[in-house]
Amino acid sequence: MAKKEGTKQIADNRKARHEYFVLESFEAGIELFGTEVKSIRKGAVNLRDSWCDLSEDGQLFVKGMHVSPYEQGNIFNREPTRDRRLLMHKREIIRLRAEVMKQGLTLIPLTLYFKDSKVKVQLGLCKGKRLHDKRAAAVEKDAFREMQRHTKISAQ
Repeated sequence: MAKKEGTKQIADNRKARHEYFVLESFEAGIELFGTEVKSIRKGAVNLRDSWCDLSEDGQLFVKGMHVSPYEQGNIFNREPTRDRRLLMHKREIIRLRAEVMKQGLTLIPLTLYFKDSKVKVQLGLCKGKRLHDKRAAAVEKDAFREMQRHTKISAQ
């Protein structure tokens, strides 16, 4: 069987970009079982209320990510919202732990995608937005849309 190349986005956590400032992003592998991969290929995954947690023994887990059970999986299906281990280099995990502890930041999964034939997660090192930050972001977005609209009209 030929190896698939390139990237294909599976799921996006748009709520995270609304609720948090993304300071830095990282790529991590994810430990999955066969029926979970098949379910993810069908797009039956939700990142909306998920977050990442660092364990005491230096491992990184994604919690709250919902992967729907595979229809033909019978006894091989796992619990949909189980904790899944993320695969990163140890020095990266140590650095993330230091950032989270020192500055009070949060690790949030931003996107889930296939890179070649592997499932990868893009993690964001995030800082929470306050209400006035969300309003300012909405004003900026509206101004950008208005500017695009005017340039499109003037180009015609």
